[in-house]
Amino acid sequence: MKELIEYVAKSLVDDPSQVEVTETVTGGAVVLELKVAPEDMGRVIGRNGRVANALRTLLRVLSTKEGKRVTLEIL
Repeated sequence: MKELIEYVAKSLVDDPSQVEVTETVTGGAVVLELKVAPEDMGRVIGRNGRVANALRTLLRVLSTKEGKRVTLEIL
């Protein structure tokens, strides 16, 4: 899941070297933190948060298959 978010984020931004995805496991939940350059933040969030919601939807589908609970935080 971490690799998928990293791949999609690098495809969206102008500066792929600034993309960082950190995975933290707390209890039964997995938290993915996505960091990008400040000037690329709008591309990752999208208009009205549509891109961010699409990323979260992808994670929800994958996490359901694996039986995990995954949250995406964009920092």
